[in-house]
This record gives sequence, C-alpha cells and structure tokens, in this order.
Amino acid sequence: MKIAIVGAGSSYTPELVFKLGETASRLPVTEIMLMDTDEKRLSVMGGFCRRYAKSLGYAFAFGETADLKEAVAGARFVVTQIRIGGNRARTGDEKIPIAHGLIGQETTGAGGFMKALRTVPAMVEIAKSVEEHAPEAWIINYANPTGIVAEGVHRATKAKIAGLCAGGMFPALWTAAALGVPAESVRYDYAGLNHMNFAYNITVGGRAVTEAEMEKIMGQVGSVDFGLLKKIGAVASPYLQYYFHTRKAVEHMANAPSTRGEQVLGLEAEIFAAYADETNSQLPQALHRRGGGGYSEIAIGVMDAIYNNTDRFMVANVPNRGVLPFLPEDAVIETACLVNAAGLKNLTLDPPPKAVWGLISAVKNYEQLAVDAALTGSRDTALLALVAHPLIRDYDIAKPLLDELLEANKQYLPKFFEG
Repeated sequence: MKIAIVGAGSSYTPELVFKLGETASRLPVTEIMLMDTDEKRLSVMGGFCRRYAKSLGYAFAFGETADLKEAVAGARFVVTQIRIGGNRARTGDEKIPIAHGLIGQETTGAGGFMKALRTVPAMVEIAKSVEEHAPEAWIINYANPTGIVAEGVHRATKAKIAGLCAGGMFPALWTAAALGVPAESVRYDYAGLNHMNFAYNITVGGRAVTEAEMEKIMGQVGSVDFGLLKKIGAVASPYLQYYFHTRKAVEHMANAPSTRGEQVLGLEAEIFAAYADETNSQLPQALHRRGGGGYSEIAIGVMDAIYNNTDRFMVANVPNRGVLPFLPEDAVIETACLVNAAGLKNLTLDPPPKAVWGLISAVKNYEQLAVDAALTGSRDTALLALVAHPLIRDYDIAKPLLDELLEANKQYLPKFFEG
C-alpha cells in the first residue's frame, strides 16, 4: 500500500510515520511518498523520517517529490497537511485583524478567511489530481480551515475527502477526565461547524450521563463560561470563546507580546534544526511545545475503518444531508459519523440546542461565501463574506480590512488581482 503525504514538510509528519508503523498489522503500508513544494524542508524531513523509522524498526520505503502527480499516482490514501504561505503568512492573518480591533486567529474570523482563500484553490488542485491519478484514493485532510476546505473540494470535484480535526475527540477526552471512564466508551451527538461545534446527549457505555456528570464534563472546557454552557445545555468547542467572549479575547490578543504564529515560527526553527541534524533520529523536545498533535490518531483511525471495513464512530466534516434542518443539504458541517469501507455516513442525531442555531447559520453563511470567493477570486464576494461573519460584520471595517489582507497575500492570490 502506498500512502502519499502532501505537505510533508510539516513538523507533524513524523507523528504520522510513528502511527503508521504502530498499525502496520492493520494497514500494510510499504511506501510513504513525501511531497512538498518547499524542497529544502522536504529534503530535511525525508532524511529525518528515514532515520526515525529505522530507529523504530519500521521497514517503510520513503520517496520524495515536488511533483503532485508523482506523489498521488497509485496511492491508497493521500494525507494533506498543506500551509500555503507557511507560518509567515499566518502571522499576517493574526496581526492585521488585531490592528483593526478584531480577533486575529488562524482559523476563525478574518485570519481564518485569508487562510481559506489561500488553501481552498490549492486543495482543489490536489483533489483534481487525485481524481485523475488515484481515483479510488481517499484524501485525509487536516489542512485548516478543514470544514471550508472540505466544502470547496466537494463543490469543485468528485474526490473522496475526509475533513478531520482533533476537536472531534475533545468531548470524549473531557468525559474521560471528568468521570474517570475510558474515552472509547463515550458517545455523543455532535453538530455544528469546524471550530464552531457543540456536543450533547453524552453517553458512557450506552448510559446517558446524569445532569451532575454533564456539569463535570462542562467544567473541563475552561475557555467558555461554565454558566453559559449550563444555560445552552451542551459542551462547546474551545474556539467558541472567540464568539462568546469576544472583547476579552481581542484585548488579550492586542496586549500579547507576540502572536501564536510568531511563537510557532521560533519553535519551528528549533524543531527543524533538530530534524536536520544527521546524527539525530528522535523527535525533538520542542515538538511537544509546538502543540496541535493528536491528528495522526484520527487520520489513521479513518484509514483503518475504510481499509478494513470496520465500523468506527468518528467526527468529520461532511455534507449536511439533513442532519441540521436549518442549513442547506450540501453545506459541509462537522458531525458524528459512522466510518467504514463505504466512506463517512452521518449519524442521525438530535439538532443542537436552539440557542446556537442562529450562530451556526451565520458562520455557515460566511463559510459558503468564503468558498465562493476562493474559487472565483471575486473581491465583491470576499467583502460580502467578511460582512456576513459575526466576528466582523461592520462594512466600514470590512472594506479596508479586505484591501489590506489581499495586498499582504498578493503573491498567493493572483485571481483577486487579475484585470
């Protein structure tokens, strides 16, 4: 079996290699093709992965290429973890909105919008290549914003894509920590959008949690007011802090000595120095400070369920298909799914509490406009997307903000500058 990793220059690639080795009895991978447009990072990562795999006793054959067709041809799964513009573009996504008094964050608000504009066209190109050169392959995506990316790919191609995020595991992990139960025994209704989701009807081993137990689980969230969660009646994604505590979040970002992107740039320099050391075959300590791990477990879980036709409960970004009656049928949502060889099937669930329907609808409206803008290069549509976003909304802010963001990303967004 061949697995392609597109965006293999990511610092997360060794985590995937480790997990693929751990599950070799279920996923008989023989070849891992590493692909990246940054050939220097690709070379460093290829060398380290070979040393790392050898130190673990894994017998993978590694290939390296900057050619997309060569990477995906014949692959059974194509893992995508691209970051167009790298973390330098991310810092602009964060700092420019903050200067306008808005949330400056990688996947939420104006920053997430710019990441979407850069990422969606690139992911559509990858998906079209998979359609042509590996039509049976599944794209396992964790390039953010993963929900918007999945919607763009579904709209522009027929490629099979699983849009994943570690956040889908959080309710199980919180329940395990709060109640002292195995995370594998936890199930829940889970609905909303990527980084805009709610978990409710939580069960442990088939038993519904009590009100007191639910409150203990809510207490694990931390970033969203406990009293508000009680009133809503659901556990919320940590990213809901940007919607429910906006002023506090903006003040914190404005007063911080550096953005998260700037911090990550420093950490990645340290991480890649360790990867480049030809005497080193172990994961660098700085990787633990990088954060964002855990995706490999989800990615491998989806591959395992599809390849071995093993029913598995997973959270993924998939077309709505009636799960949320207040959203369009084809709108991509983040929800609980049954995964097996047939793919990802939405599970029937109760709608989320009515108190959050409007917020989910508003952000989905923004997301669909963002996909339109990314695919067409329309400035008018891009402006409407920003005005539709609950975290921006004000036209007098959105118009100059869009001009500044597009100019900062001119090299990545040629469609917006044609004519």
